[in-house]
Amino acid sequence: MLAVLATPAAAQAPGGPVTLRVDPTRAYLLAHMTKEHYGELYYSVSIDGFHWTRLNRGNPVSADYHGHASIAQGGDGRYYLVGNKGDDDPLIRFWVSDDLIRWTSFGTYRPDLKNIPDHPHTLQRIGAPKLFYDAQSHQFLLTWHTPNLDGSAQDPERYWGSQRTLYVRSPDLKTFAAPPRRLFDWNMATIDTIIQPNGRAGYCAVVKDERYPSYDWPTGKTIRTSCAKSLLGPYPLPGPPLSPNFREAPTIVRAPGGTDWLLYYEQYAGTSYGLSMAPTLEGPWYQVSGNSGVPEWNRYEMPTGTRHGSMISIARRQYDAIVAAFPAR
Repeated sequence: MLAVLATPAAAQAPGGPVTLRVDPTRAYLLAHMTKEHYGELYYSVSIDGFHWTRLNRGNPVSADYHGHASIAQGGDGRYYLVGNKGDDDPLIRFWVSDDLIRWTSFGTYRPDLKNIPDHPHTLQRIGAPKLFYDAQSHQFLLTWHTPNLDGSAQDPERYWGSQRTLYVRSPDLKTFAAPPRRLFDWNMATIDTIIQPNGRAGYCAVVKDERYPSYDWPTGKTIRTSCAKSLLGPYPLPGPPLSPNFREAPTIVRAPGGTDWLLYYEQYAGTSYGLSMAPTLEGPWYQVSGNSGVPEWNRYEMPTGTRHGSMISIARRQYDAIVAAFPAR
């Protein structure tokens, strides 16, 4: 029996006991890597979105996959997983699954990084590709980050400061009609961009502000959001930080009952996972206590060493099948 419980209800006294809630028809899957095995595919699961259990006795669930796991369910009902062998891999690679248990190779895409408008002299680097399926346009949005400056001993951060989020769209991850373009027109470094639909209001982009933090740029290395009416924007400058500095790899799900958003992010490299909550994507956001080492303080628990992952909501029958295929112990 997995030791997982449920979400806090409203109107709790500060620091007081938490009233738990679970949707008996739903659960959550986190596809991720670990601190010890960077780029390999691991699974953790939860029935409440707050308490997570590592599966498969702590072993990877795929011998083939490598990358920063990002899963999207396509219009055909199948699940698509994206990755690459490393930032210097010229190919973005796709896998497909009917059941989230067996992944098979689906194909590759080689983006042309030359002549990208407003991002000249790009380096052959493809960072952490991510997938989103847009039900409105019936198109996949594939995003990643690419720099145009090398790091140096005098200024290693210029490499990260030159990162920009690029994108392409595809109906099937086989055909890509247009070359890569920048998703945002701001002169600001961004990585690990994910997209979340925001109902009739449009879409919200969740990004890592990749500038190094300073008095001149206090939002550096934090998670921020920008919301727009259309999938491709234009997106305004992001709002205030939703996380502390030195956090990355955001992933977001709705809590059981649909009353709260749960935004997770990694305190790299593999130090811990953080969580912020809000009733709407526009906020107000606050940071939840967890992974503190003091159980009575914790409102959430994540397995030690969990790194860079992608959370999705799944049916309870899918959860049961995944746990049966990859037992925790």
